[in-house]
Amino acid sequence: MNKIDFAVGIGGENGQGIASTGNILALIFARRGLHLNAYNAYQSIIRGGHTFLTIRAGDGPVRNMGDKIDVFIPLNQDTMDRHLHLLKSGACAIYDKEKVTPGKAADGVQLCAMPMKELTKGNKLAVNTAALGATLELLGIESEPLETVISRQFKKKGDAVIAENLTIARAGYDYAAQNFTAFSWKAPRGAKPLGIITGNQATAMGGAAAGVKFYAAYPMSPSTGVLMWMAAHARELGIMVRQVEDEIGVMNMVIGAAHTGCRAMCATSGGGFALMTEAVGMAGMIETPIVCVDVQRAGPATGVPTKTEQGDLWQVLGAGQGDYPRIVVAPTNQLDLFHTIPELFNLCDKYQCPGLVLSDLLISEGTTSIDPDDLDFGVKIDRGELILPNGNGLPAVALAKEGNGANPGSGYNDKAYLRFKNTPSGISPRAVPGVLGHIFTAATDEHDEDGTLISDEFTNPQKRRMMVEKRARKMQGALKDIAPPKLVGPEQAEVTLVGWGSTAGVIREAVEKLAGEEGIVANQLAIKWIVPLHAAEISAILGRSKNVILIENNQSGQFARYLRSETGFDTHGHIRKYDGEPFMPHHIVEAVKEQLAGKTRLSIPVHEVNA
Repeated sequence: MNKIDFAVGIGGENGQGIASTGNILALIFARRGLHLNAYNAYQSIIRGGHTFLTIRAGDGPVRNMGDKIDVFIPLNQDTMDRHLHLLKSGACAIYDKEKVTPGKAADGVQLCAMPMKELTKGNKLAVNTAALGATLELLGIESEPLETVISRQFKKKGDAVIAENLTIARAGYDYAAQNFTAFSWKAPRGAKPLGIITGNQATAMGGAAAGVKFYAAYPMSPSTGVLMWMAAHARELGIMVRQVEDEIGVMNMVIGAAHTGCRAMCATSGGGFALMTEAVGMAGMIETPIVCVDVQRAGPATGVPTKTEQGDLWQVLGAGQGDYPRIVVAPTNQLDLFHTIPELFNLCDKYQCPGLVLSDLLISEGTTSIDPDDLDFGVKIDRGELILPNGNGLPAVALAKEGNGANPGSGYNDKAYLRFKNTPSGISPRAVPGVLGHIFTAATDEHDEDGTLISDEFTNPQKRRMMVEKRARKMQGALKDIAPPKLVGPEQAEVTLVGWGSTAGVIREAVEKLAGEEGIVANQLAIKWIVPLHAAEISAILGRSKNVILIENNQSGQFARYLRSETGFDTHGHIRKYDGEPFMPHHIVEAVKEQLAGKTRLSIPVHEVNA
């Protein structure tokens, strides 16, 4: 557990600059060397409504937004009314005394009323700046970092705007120093300055590290940040980026680009992926490697575009009719997204199949601190059995090996090339268009080894069975190339908490709290690789566990059903949340306690922050 751990909550209407204010704080904390995690709960409107941004920072890893707010900045009365009652002793609320009236606060909560009109010289847009100055003073952070970030933030607006905001920031800082009581502790300094990154940025950067040269998308929250990063860096990185008319066109373009030999990628959310599924099946049939990121949001249909959920698992498992190999992965955090994308591309190239990433709003739009040294853009790239022209149309001999169905001979007879050769591994030689002697048909129909369509043949059960089994065999090899999940924590525990994807961080903290505050020894199994699944290893771990509770952000227990179907194991309890907001550590701790007490097998926590 961290020695010092604190959180700042900023709330108000959309359009009040909450995201910008949060970004300034995140930059200051990260450059101080603090670890951080930021989550913005916002509505799907441009102005109005209610938005609440939480930035949690500490001197060690911060894996989620936590349970508490230490500095509360309500920019309007609605935010004050919603959140003040949640503050605990030792916290403080910084607000405009002329616009906001506090209600009943818990004992020990410091109410920091500020004359914002006076401090900002009547500039309504600068209230946030004055509040930031006061926040840093209470946290024991010098004003200079804020001044540095403000100078950069408003650089394009000119010297006059910069000077005005610097004056207001200092006024807020000085007012807090003279009128309020700072925390008994000071925000520490880390060993080295850190950067900040969102999950969407990490996804796009992972694609760049993997060698992606074609990216297509139709803007859909919460995946649009991937498109924005790709578009901003397209020329610099030599990536062709296309905003397409719809998601059907997106997937077909990605498949077409991958068919020519380049690495191609797209990102969408559940509704967009629903339109892509037929084309995903096409990628499976013609054995073309593509990567698609599904940034899950609350569904079905339009659902709640700005809220998180883990509701797309079964949609991804069933994408496209029929049986075909696919690799499905659910990264656990932002940095994991960056590292997983290149690994997935290597697997998809090797096994010539679609790769599907299950992200979600929590980690895609959430911000975390990051050590720039952890972003390795020199990752190993493995293109598998790929046959490329060597410049004059001839095959690259290094990849065109005798016996694998390629045609490296001097005659370049197209009939000798077997694009879908039935090999023991199921992997066939993949030639791109333009390689002499390697012409084949790529179609959505079932086909023979050389690509000849068999859908019109009168009798073809043997060929059909051969091709289905050939494709399926690839998953046996893929499973060996994927690391199995490992149990984190003591082997002997009262309870094992199982999760998949983005729940890993909050479960990790819940395990620590159970042991440190409740005296309950717990461990954790975080499952990342969904298909193929290490069923035997998971069964062995869970079979040794005393109590197993599965935690996921959906209503029906989608992963619980999948786990049961693959392993036969039925967990002892479930914790599910589907109100659009992520788990907080205390949700899990309280649910585990009630289940171990025998009160229930299914806990559904209530998210009180936005009540």
